[in-house]
Amino acid sequence: MLRSGGGDWRRSGTGVKIIELKFKNLPFAAYFCISMKVFKDLEELPRLRNAVITIGSFDGIHKGHLKILQKVKNLARDIKGESTVITFHPHPRLIVYPKDNSLRLLTTIEEKIRLFERQGIDNLVIVPFTVEFSQQSADEYIQKFLVGRFSPRYIVIGYDHRFGLNRRGNIDYLRWHSEEMNYEVVEIAKHEVKAIAVSSTKIRKAIESKAIRQANDLLGHTYTLSGAVVRGQKIGRQIGFPTANLRISDPHKLVPPPGIYAVTVLHGGMEYQGMLYIGNRPTLEAFDNVTIEVNIFEFNQDIYDEEIVISLIDFIREDKKFDSLEALSQQLAEDKLKTQAILTNLPAQETVANFPEVGIVILNYNGRTFLEKFLPSILASTYPNFFVCVADNGSTDDSMEWLGKVQLEEVQILQLDQNYGFADGYNRALKEIDADYYVLLNSDIEVEAGWMDPIIELLEKDRTIGACQPLIRSYRRKDHFEYAGGAGGWIDILGYPFCRGRILDVTEQDNGQYNNVEEIFWATGAALFVRSQLFKEIGGFDPLYFAHSEEIDLCWRLKRAGYKVVVQPKSIVYHVGGGTLNYQTPKKTFLNFRNSLFTLMKNENRQKLLWLLPVRILLDAIAGGLFFYQRKWPHIIAIIQAHWSFFYHFNTVRAQRKKDQTCIDKISIAEEAGQLSGRYKGSIVWQYYALGRKRFTEIVK
Repeated sequence: MLRSGGGDWRRSGTGVKIIELKFKNLPFAAYFCISMKVFKDLEELPRLRNAVITIGSFDGIHKGHLKILQKVKNLARDIKGESTVITFHPHPRLIVYPKDNSLRLLTTIEEKIRLFERQGIDNLVIVPFTVEFSQQSADEYIQKFLVGRFSPRYIVIGYDHRFGLNRRGNIDYLRWHSEEMNYEVVEIAKHEVKAIAVSSTKIRKAIESKAIRQANDLLGHTYTLSGAVVRGQKIGRQIGFPTANLRISDPHKLVPPPGIYAVTVLHGGMEYQGMLYIGNRPTLEAFDNVTIEVNIFEFNQDIYDEEIVISLIDFIREDKKFDSLEALSQQLAEDKLKTQAILTNLPAQETVANFPEVGIVILNYNGRTFLEKFLPSILASTYPNFFVCVADNGSTDDSMEWLGKVQLEEVQILQLDQNYGFADGYNRALKEIDADYYVLLNSDIEVEAGWMDPIIELLEKDRTIGACQPLIRSYRRKDHFEYAGGAGGWIDILGYPFCRGRILDVTEQDNGQYNNVEEIFWATGAALFVRSQLFKEIGGFDPLYFAHSEEIDLCWRLKRAGYKVVVQPKSIVYHVGGGTLNYQTPKKTFLNFRNSLFTLMKNENRQKLLWLLPVRILLDAIAGGLFFYQRKWPHIIAIIQAHWSFFYHFNTVRAQRKKDQTCIDKISIAEEAGQLSGRYKGSIVWQYYALGRKRFTEIVK
């Protein structure tokens, strides 16, 4: 099974025709953009329309690079422009440091072109890199090359990009010229650039250690060797295993270590199974040279001087010397059986690029203990296309120092300059992150390996779902639901939130009573899946909340726009709870009471607010009386402060309500008032205290 390309390859006869590809989720053109134009001569470059350009070597075009390409494509789509990638050939290092022989490339220029074609790029410009080109001043580079040749509307570039003679130009220099030259600079953040560099290093290390599957996973496509078939000594034909000897055009291409590999071979639009040999043929001492030769199964064509593409699937065994050609032939027969078993039983799977990208963002505040404890389970997630970003919210502990020391290469780090709270902290972090879906995950959560897959599958099937949560169980009592989200959030007639599996402070045991996909009113912020574009278009979280209830406000706005909020019980996570802000602190009480009033003021029907707000304030006073009886004086003060803060911000909240409505109107998919599922028409306070009903199924029937 050739995974590069991401489809189901239909076998017939000796090969598989590319034209018989059928993609499961995305259209054919999304992966093989036959309209991509390739320019190798700047003099032939036409005038581009609203060009969005990015510049780089893009060696490997791996998962990290795909984020940049997606950013370029999104910008081009928004301004009806042309996505344009500028790369160089030969690699600049070969020109600037001609005596350096250490460079090893993941992709030749021909392979790079094929990979860019799959990403839907409009224009690929391959600039001949010469000594003369490298001698341009920074001003010449901008004025004559970038602006003179491309007239860019946007330049998407890394924070550390250097250019011009002696590398004097940088991103600030580009920005300084931007107004005069009529372009905008979009910075690729530091954590993204470092992640890309780390990925390239890991891919090379994986290939050099023969961990081919790992390398393919990091790449997001299969690692290939391509070139022309040349004549060999025809020894393989004598022992029943004829081979096609490969000549790679670029001497700097990284060739895996000696050994036998399970591969697929692409020739003339057909895919074949085969086994690849790399080595110096120790059994044939008369021929002391390293060769790359492939035995193509069920294939007998003469293809000398023709191009083939070999995709490496798995490592079979080390190279070794045999006593005779007969012994070598017997071993090759065993190798073939093993190779066929691997290729035949390889599950039909799509490439990583065929899966929506998920960005798991952990907003950390003094959570070193939780990061150390729970990051391993998150990184072990089986979903094929995700990354983890720890956004530090101005921690005062050693969280970031610890992350730096352990050097978790899979984790990106984004540092905020102070504690902006849960709401604005996430707003600021998510502005720097590109993904199809965001997962807002508390640092004190343990996940199961396959926790993401059911939710992403659900979101992909139903585009009217705006947000989703898994089942939230308690980390300390793993058979019980956890306070923060249970099996999905509801809200009662008075605006009090509760959960399937949690009424006020009482949590239920999970006996499978809520094992159905269900539309709810709000999804917990402890493990919130949300469409990234929708999060941005709806306005994100309201920074005024600081923390607590901001996810209820967000979900309510999504529902007003006609989107569903659901729970997917096939996904389960385990939450410690109160990791950053304890549930029983006066600060939590303050935020709870104040933000609940904010949420009603921003989202509830105006006429209903006329009676609802006075009733809620009265009930808050009764709650204060309960705290008085319990002698919880700080909590009484917290309620008074919450009411004072609410009225102090009254006009601000009214103004925000109008802004929210503008966002909702722009993205609304509902003809009327939107989704109201998950609202209970009665009062849970009455049910709990007056009727003694403390289980969701006793209240909502």
